[in-house]
Amino acid sequence: MREEIKSWMKQAEEDLEKAKILFENKKYDGVAFNSHQAVEKALKAFCMLRFKEGEKGHSLIYLAQKLNVPKEMLSGIRDLNPEYLVSRYTDIASGVPADIYDEEIAKRHLNTAKEVLAWVKKQIL
Repeated sequence: MREEIKSWMKQAEEDLEKAKILFENKKYDGVAFNSHQAVEKALKAFCMLRFKEGEKGHSLIYLAQKLNVPKEMLSGIRDLNPEYLVSRYTDIASGVPADIYDEEIAKRHLNTAKEVLAWVKKQIL
């Protein structure tokens, strides 16, 4: 496997670990953002392996469709997709991101990230 793919997967795993730590510390906006990042990087790594080139942009939906991610994962991916922006910017969130997330939302996003990373690892190996 190319080093570039290994690097993207390693960073995806690091972002997932950050999401877990932030969840334990009730920093739910950070869970949303890092869950998105973990999924994005894992899907991009898989794109590099499957299509021999990387993908630009941040759309999890686009990446998931391109990779034919199992249908049962698509709902969580669609739900996580806007968090790249919503979890960071007050104007997009229409409020303070730290105030709009709760444990339930964060747990849902974290579970999606865990599920997608497990699936990608299985595909890569």
